[in-house]
Amino acid sequence: MAKAKTVFFCRNCGHEAAKWIGKCPACGEWNTFSEETIVTGKKGQTQSILQPGRLQLPVPIMDIEAGKEQRIDMQCAELNRVLGGGLVPGSLVLIGGEPGIGKSTLMLQVSLMLDKMKVLYISGEESKQQIRMRADRIGISNEQCYILTETDTEAIMQQFIQLQPELVVVDSIQTLQTSRIDASAGSITQIRECAAEMNKLAKVSNVPVFLIGHITKDGSIAGPKVLEHMVDTVIQFEGDRHYGFRILRAVKNRFGSASELGIFEMHAQGLREVNNPSEILLSQRDSLVSGVAISAMIEGLRPMLVETQALVSTAAYGTPQRSVTGFDLRRLNMLLAVLEKRAGFRLNAKDVFLNIAGGLRVDDPAIDLAVIAAILSSSGDIPIDDKTAFAAEVGLSGEIRAVNRIEARISEADKLGFSRIFVSKFNARGLDSKSYRISIESIASVSELAEKLFG
Repeated sequence: MAKAKTVFFCRNCGHEAAKWIGKCPACGEWNTFSEETIVTGKKGQTQSILQPGRLQLPVPIMDIEAGKEQRIDMQCAELNRVLGGGLVPGSLVLIGGEPGIGKSTLMLQVSLMLDKMKVLYISGEESKQQIRMRADRIGISNEQCYILTETDTEAIMQQFIQLQPELVVVDSIQTLQTSRIDASAGSITQIRECAAEMNKLAKVSNVPVFLIGHITKDGSIAGPKVLEHMVDTVIQFEGDRHYGFRILRAVKNRFGSASELGIFEMHAQGLREVNNPSEILLSQRDSLVSGVAISAMIEGLRPMLVETQALVSTAAYGTPQRSVTGFDLRRLNMLLAVLEKRAGFRLNAKDVFLNIAGGLRVDDPAIDLAVIAAILSSSGDIPIDDKTAFAAEVGLSGEIRAVNRIEARISEADKLGFSRIFVSKFNARGLDSKSYRISIESIASVSELAEKLFG
């Protein structure tokens, strides 16, 4: 007989307690416990069907047959790149992003492109007619894509057993609920239990499952933190609504690199892959403008050239402003301090605004040199040649530090027709400059950079 009990769960990590606690003993967050009622002793109807019938015994690792790695081609090069070369059978993938960023459009578009696979698209937020309208807008037809509008996990399991799909997409995990838990959909217990059932579904049947998740105001995926630990891969779908570009970034990946990045462009017909983002992220201008510098950065295994824009002006008020878009504000303050202390540029009474063009968020330290160059260019109102690129890190003593994979950065700038690139002298030592058409300028300090650029 089913029994009900009241427990308290931490909204941040999912820690369970018998009574309310001010501070969570697991994650250390304050005032995150909420009361929920759980019904125990009631089993789902399809749980025994998915449960393996034999007892699992421990096996020595050397006795396990090493099979060849198999991945599913998602018919989308950017998604394959982020997944680590394709989708691993039996994996559980979580995709999070802001409302309206294009998560459902991406998943429906991928489902429609897999015309050789039987795909089950489960939606708890939209009706079948709404999904058909989106499919018509995308303009891809696929008779192997099946739509199920259901939120009960037991009913979903029954339909899965009858249909036997090769790929499952759940939109979204926050809308699912199981009758074994007496709590509303979207609560911590429901999200955790439904994710556990989807995880069992993927592992037992060896069918990959995509889960679409909501995010909170601070940008983290909604629900308990244990949700991200349960899945194999966590992908963040980012972008600014005012820009057409969307960034697909791997946050966690058990089967590949967790630093890969895919770029899409939003159109009326859906999302289009951007195979060469450097040509799109660089602005085309008829005349040179001060405060613009091009940086050769690396995202995962992909080299890209991005445009760094800086604006330095006299502070209208007593306290100068420091504003950034797509860059770390604390790192900008550090670079400004280096310019003032090590190079003698007085910027403490000036406003500094920094922007990474295209709506990108850059964390590569190799962009430091381009930030320095853009600030100096705007401060002196002296434009930088648009065929000049930068790739180096700046240290606290004003030295220009080496960065990794400098050959890939130089090759990308060379391929796009740049005439010279500034790198650290430590990177330039082992380079064969004759193998590149681009001129490689090696520098050792910020002062040397200012002298070579502006005299």
